[in-house]
Amino acid sequence: MLKLHHLVNSRSQRILWLLEELGLDYELVVYPRDPKTNFAPPELKAIHPLGKSPVLEDGGRLLAESGAIIDSVVRRHGQGRLAPAPDSAEYDTYVHWLHYAEGSAMLPLILSVYMGRLGEAGAPLQPRISSEVKNHLGYIAEALEGRDYLVGNTFSAADIQLSFVLETAKHLGALARFPTIVVYLERLHARPAYQRAVQRSSSADLGGPGKR
Repeated sequence: MLKLHHLVNSRSQRILWLLEELGLDYELVVYPRDPKTNFAPPELKAIHPLGKSPVLEDGGRLLAESGAIIDSVVRRHGQGRLAPAPDSAEYDTYVHWLHYAEGSAMLPLILSVYMGRLGEAGAPLQPRISSEVKNHLGYIAEALEGRDYLVGNTFSAADIQLSFVLETAKHLGALARFPTIVVYLERLHARPAYQRAVQRSSSADLGGPGKR
């Protein structure tokens, strides 16, 4: 049985979505954020040394990091779904987007969030960070031009992985100049499995297990 340790409003939402897309049986444990700091609760530290989410238990193994979890789940449980064949021409493109989301695109967005909290103290860095945000969003928009999804115009786990980046950009009000991304994000959010994942997360007992 898979067991997902899920922090609300976090990267782990996409792992929950992945499990729903694949129709897998899993146990869900939902953790609330601290109402004052918005940080993860100390209970997650008992699950993994970093105290972060997502963390997935799978057959006695403890997996962390969204990209690594997605890669493992798709390989072990996907049965050929949500990823191109490893020997296909599209596989390297899939791997690129799977790692690009956290390896490159997420950093300027996270910095933008923190700089906003600093107010005037963060103002000197804001132009550079904003430029990088626009640079990455422009890159993503160009990749989506004329297509519905990132890899071979077929929905894959790479779309799931990138979704959190774009949701963060939307939260920051950075998507106004990128209608292609707005439509793409709406397309992702319309998927029944995405909506089931949101519903499960919001209806689960916080700190307690829920079974699919």
